[in-house]
Amino acid sequence: MTKVSDKEEAIRLRKNGYSYNLIAEKVSVSKSTLSLWLAKIPYSPNKDVVKRIGKAHAAVTKSKHEQKLASFREAEKLAKIDIGDFIGRDLFMLGLALYIGEGEKNDNVGVINADPRIIRTCIRWLRKFYDVPNESFTLAIHLYPDNNVKDSLEYWSRQTGLPLVQFGKTQIDKRRNKRHSKRSKLPYGTAHLRVRAAGNKQHGVLLSRRIQATAKLALEQEQYLRV
Repeated sequence: MTKVSDKEEAIRLRKNGYSYNLIAEKVSVSKSTLSLWLAKIPYSPNKDVVKRIGKAHAAVTKSKHEQKLASFREAEKLAKIDIGDFIGRDLFMLGLALYIGEGEKNDNVGVINADPRIIRTCIRWLRKFYDVPNESFTLAIHLYPDNNVKDSLEYWSRQTGLPLVQFGKTQIDKRRNKRHSKRSKLPYGTAHLRVRAAGNKQHGVLLSRRIQATAKLALEQEQYLRV
């Protein structure tokens, strides 16, 4: 069973009222991974769970989960107020902040992350503010032995809109000391986005130094953010 179907099976079981303990017995992933996958899925203990843990315990568990869902809803409501109207300047600063945290700090322009939203945002940021054309992006995927290579490459192509011909060599992490739980949390591996200059100096070393200089100037404004 691939990690993609593991997640789908875990979601199905949760919707059918199974506890994390019972799901972990049926699907070979850790409870911490299940918590990431299933936190926002409504939960009502089924007969198997009630029989196993008792009616009182099941009621407490359901109540706690409902409180957790209510907290998520409240947080999302407040977040919409906090973020307000998202404008071009916001996108520029978001992209810059992501690059400060996830981007390469050498003469290459690149971002490494397992979240496709971050990779997509960085692609849009580089397109909009630095005029990087779509064909100048390359993507290399870092996987684990239990990842499905074909599924993972197709997933990242769908998520980014980049054709497979722009993908570099796929790396398979075969280190034996790598925790299994780490692999389970990355069913499609990690994407390494890079910009290929292709003879345009504006998209090569100069672009890397330009972004790093912009980041340095932004971070130097820290003194004005004190409250």
